[in-house]
Amino acid sequence: MELSELNTIDTPIVDALQNYLNNPSVPLHIPGHARGEGVLPKFKELVGQRVINLDTTDEFDNLGTLYPADGPIEKAQELAAKAFGASKSFFLINGSSVGNLALALTVTKENKKVIIGRNCHRSVISGITLTGAEPVWVAPERLDDWGIWGPVNPEEIERLLDENPDVGVVWITNPTYEGIVSDTAAISAICKKRNVILIIDEAHGCLWKFNDELPTSALEIGADAVVHSLHKTGGSFSQSSILHLGKNSKINAEEVEANLRMLQSTSPSYMLLASLDAARAYLTSKYGQNRLNKAVENANIIREGLISLPRVKCLSVKDGYNIDPTKIYLTIDGLSGKRLESILEIEYHIEVEAATDNGILALSNVGNTEKELEYFWECIKSIVNSNYSDITYLDKAKYMPFLTPEIVCTPRKAYIAPKEKISPKKAVGKISAEVIAECPPGIPVLVPGERITTEHIPYLTKYETIWVTKDT
Repeated sequence: MELSELNTIDTPIVDALQNYLNNPSVPLHIPGHARGEGVLPKFKELVGQRVINLDTTDEFDNLGTLYPADGPIEKAQELAAKAFGASKSFFLINGSSVGNLALALTVTKENKKVIIGRNCHRSVISGITLTGAEPVWVAPERLDDWGIWGPVNPEEIERLLDENPDVGVVWITNPTYEGIVSDTAAISAICKKRNVILIIDEAHGCLWKFNDELPTSALEIGADAVVHSLHKTGGSFSQSSILHLGKNSKINAEEVEANLRMLQSTSPSYMLLASLDAARAYLTSKYGQNRLNKAVENANIIREGLISLPRVKCLSVKDGYNIDPTKIYLTIDGLSGKRLESILEIEYHIEVEAATDNGILALSNVGNTEKELEYFWECIKSIVNSNYSDITYLDKAKYMPFLTPEIVCTPRKAYIAPKEKISPKKAVGKISAEVIAECPPGIPVLVPGERITTEHIPYLTKYETIWVTKDT
């Protein structure tokens, strides 16, 4: 399909928004800027009159509503469900975080156990903090040589279900932020055998359905619910995501919608909704899939080139793990990831996705070009051949952010308890009353209800104070 043919794809929200733009009226309604007359001039100049004209919500004729979904929004969600292989899809305008919150409110209950991957996003913790559920942590494999999380072992899921037969939900993150993939088919089979709900936070895997070289989406292996951050790698605007229910999901769709209605704005941005509609159309088009094919191909070529460089290690299937090839995680001997990130940004004007103490993460997206990836490789080659130093290289005091927690109470009980702010050094022995996690990727070092130990202190150096429960 040629680029010009993309205009023929069905995009109900995009088309409704275009019709709204083409038929202006006297704006005696919200938003109060009235198509830009009430906007700071330099802001209008920055974003443009057209963007301001498109700033509307779902309250007007022919645009449809988000709750209950009707008109163009309902049709766009149906098209998304078909594209991703879901029974029902819900558009999210508060990111995947609100999808996780809604799922928690739907399937987790006070004092009921739920198995959760310890490398979960902080929004999952927020969800069970709202409901009062009791987490049973499953620790993914630790890749200490890389300084990152590995896959969740299906045998660990089975062991925890044996030890906790009252668990009704298993909730894991797949892939990891750096692109390592768990055996979700095996985990799904275990959950089905025991009639346990399986939720996969697939925020970083929204492209998988659209390319055979990418891992298999959780919707294809029988997950009950999947959350996709289309804004991360799928091409939609920041803050927009989709929550899907599987074809034979045990989760009640009406309850999910009711909880989303409670959590999301009653004035959703039509530009965010339209961007989800557009992203789905792009990814399902031949043009979009050709771009995705090229993104995968470019990443594989660059990965091999990086591996050939001295001092460079680049995560690949050769290391024994199933990975998402569009995510390029590398380390350079003698340089921390933070130092490497700084060099790339200051000296070469490259911004990578993230940096750990050990390495950096770069993405090959559908919007990236072959030249950009080649330039990235040339820059890494130049850095390797230069004399950059790093006095913080491999600071062993801050190695991997996972410590087997001593759980004193549920997250909810600690969060709503009387609490106080104290310095981290004075917090040893206290009970955490907040989530301590860095974003991205938002993985928790401490969760409310866990006892703080001396081992936590290296991870708390950036905090002047933290919340703990008051002694009673």
